[in-house]
Amino acid sequence: MTPFKLTEELLSEIGQLIENQQNSTLETMLEEVHYADIAEIINELNDGQATYLIKLLDSDKTSDVLTELDEDIREAILNNLSAKEIAGELEELDTDDAADIIGELPKEIVNEVISKIEDRDHAKDIVDLLRYDENSAGGLMAKELVKVRESWNVLTCVKEMRAQAENVTRVHSIYVVDDDDKLKGRLSLKDLLTTSTRSHISDVYIPKVDSVNVNEKPEEVAKIMSKYDLEAIPVVDEMGRLVGRITIDDIVDVIREEAERDYQMAAGISQDVEADDSIWDLTRARLPWLFLGLVGGVGAAAIMGGFEDMISKHAILFFFTPLIAAMAGNVGVQSSAIIVQGLANDDLKGGVGNRLIKEMLLATLNGLILAGVLLIFTWIYKGDFLTALAISISLVVVIIVAGLIGTFIPLFLDKRGIDPAIATGPFITTSNDIFGILIYFSIAKILLGI
Repeated sequence: MTPFKLTEELLSEIGQLIENQQNSTLETMLEEVHYADIAEIINELNDGQATYLIKLLDSDKTSDVLTELDEDIREAILNNLSAKEIAGELEELDTDDAADIIGELPKEIVNEVISKIEDRDHAKDIVDLLRYDENSAGGLMAKELVKVRESWNVLTCVKEMRAQAENVTRVHSIYVVDDDDKLKGRLSLKDLLTTSTRSHISDVYIPKVDSVNVNEKPEEVAKIMSKYDLEAIPVVDEMGRLVGRITIDDIVDVIREEAERDYQMAAGISQDVEADDSIWDLTRARLPWLFLGLVGGVGAAAIMGGFEDMISKHAILFFFTPLIAAMAGNVGVQSSAIIVQGLANDDLKGGVGNRLIKEMLLATLNGLILAGVLLIFTWIYKGDFLTALAISISLVVVIIVAGLIGTFIPLFLDKRGIDPAIATGPFITTSNDIFGILIYFSIAKILLGI
């Protein structure tokens, strides 16, 4: 299959067809186009054109298109649709996607939209999902699944599965529950096909099944599904009753969003923003960390001012200040990035003490190698061995301290329930710059006897 490619020519053609209201041509053109590609097209159209396309195409396709759109585009389209039209789109969606869209609607029309959904069971499931915190397994799950009772025989089970599967897009697993809907295990399709129709499900189901509580954080659900290579995982309430399932496509979204947040935080952006957001939103997201950098720069300048006499006598120390600050920042970011990655993947072994000792040894080795190169260069460059030695020793100590800070800070933040990704950005860089410069000039002052 040839990959879809959005071009200016295609956008112009679609815009012209919409303007001329050539509906049949538009429908034919987009009939075989994947809904994700249609979403890509709509994201580039104006609000009026986008709404026109959504109203023109069948709901079985446009409902999926809505889930793929940028949030601001989707909001504009929904504002141009009636409650009945929105309800028609929600009818075609799985309950988790429908609940997400309902959650974006103005509160004054939510009840009206829900009342227009003809499938009352579908509406009830959507309402049930809305009561969960969006940052929980309950807010992430869908109600569509296939479940059977342990008291049924195989023949009854197959009949019920056929009826349930009509409302499930993909059947990943068959879950077994008791008469109180408590999750008991899962059913192997192979065992179901090779067992007598008179056998009871209680005799053939597999009691071991991984599950998560409705209140579990999405990040923890992602770790479990990744660890055990699960395509779907059942969700149970506080009483152990099966209430939904989370599928791998939802977890991929969680992982992507978490990665984007961590990347922005590491770059010194305090809010979730995109390139197309307003200048004011982008400024609010960036300014706090830039202000921190300004404070750090002023602090570094103040520290250097305290060593003004020494710098005037040994001007070479001033020229190596950027190198010391850069090495401190780089080493700190490297160390913190490794720790944050380990915390995210849940694969850090040993206690904090062992981790700090390991990082100190690693930093010492790297520092000695780099300091050796710097010693030779500075000695040859200036012919002053004592000054070259002072700069090199300072570099070793700065690298060790920066490595320890870069290791300890994310571990400390994680213990306090704060996102450790903060420690991979300007926070760690600025703090290490200040410590690095202070250590550098203090050691130089001691060794040079000033």
